[in-house]
Amino acid sequence: MQRRHFLMGAAALSVLGASNVKSLAQTDGALEKTSLTLGVGGKPLLYYLPLTIAERRGFFKEEGLDVAVNDFGGGSKSLQALIGGSVDAVTGAYEHTIRMQVKGQDIRALCELGRFPAIVIAVRKELADKIKSPADFAGYKIGVTAPGSSTALTAQYAMVKAGLKASDAPLIGVGGGASAVAAVKQGQVDIISHLDPVIAKLEADGDIEVVIDTRTEEGTKALFGGSNPAAVLYVKKEFADENPNTSRALVRAFTKSLKWIHAASPDEIADTVPAEYLLGDRPLYLQAVKNSMPTYSLDGVLTMEGMQSVLNTLKTLDPQFANADVDLAATFDGRFVQG
Repeated sequence: MQRRHFLMGAAALSVLGASNVKSLAQTDGALEKTSLTLGVGGKPLLYYLPLTIAERRGFFKEEGLDVAVNDFGGGSKSLQALIGGSVDAVTGAYEHTIRMQVKGQDIRALCELGRFPAIVIAVRKELADKIKSPADFAGYKIGVTAPGSSTALTAQYAMVKAGLKASDAPLIGVGGGASAVAAVKQGQVDIISHLDPVIAKLEADGDIEVVIDTRTEEGTKALFGGSNPAAVLYVKKEFADENPNTSRALVRAFTKSLKWIHAASPDEIADTVPAEYLLGDRPLYLQAVKNSMPTYSLDGVLTMEGMQSVLNTLKTLDPQFANADVDLAATFDGRFVQG
């Protein structure tokens, strides 16, 4: 009899335990998907520092996520990977969410990583007397991370704003890191639209003259007329809807990364990233980090003013956006960063 009572009690405890486990999982938000593939276009660039920090400081693992990063030649290529289904999420330029909406693809930004574009447009030193502003860009080769990426968009916008056509200068994909530096040094391109630490390296070596600098609020406003959000974490809407707890965990990892970056010293950041990201020059990288610090998002939240600024840029550049009915509220899903 005692054995029977014990077994009944044990069974009851087992059921209660299972119920409690289920309850706790629901409360804590059990992850629907723990292994993810994330695409990026030019991971060594400081534009994507929040991704590298989240990976290297273990913030993804703290959230129960196993994140494999695929580094593509540029942001447009990582977008293609998301549309094609080979990655679950992307860290890339916010403007891709607007472009895809117009094309009938529902892509949502979940977290802002960069509040200024941090893109610098510069000319090779020996051409500085001929190319003084974007009005002089016609016919010259412009190096960008990849055609269709934010570096390309910024260069084209600068040309259109100066009275040229976006097609007046050829865009040459030079990738990120050392390949971009080599493209300038070897004269493969005449102008470069790129990011730190590539720009910092070329500046330090005396290879370029800066024409436009959106690493600062002043430079961003000078070109775009206001704030202009840059890198974001974005996914397909169906992914966010089907994996809300995973999406929230992913966003938490990135907001931890942003918080860490704003509290860290340039030396701590340099000690955290892979050694090859320093391009063989630690002091230079430290300066590049200092240059880029103002660009990182403070809270991960996109503002309507910033989103409108990006849409205005696209309307200026691309005829298909001139009369497009874009719902900006549908390009940012703020429930994860605010929840």
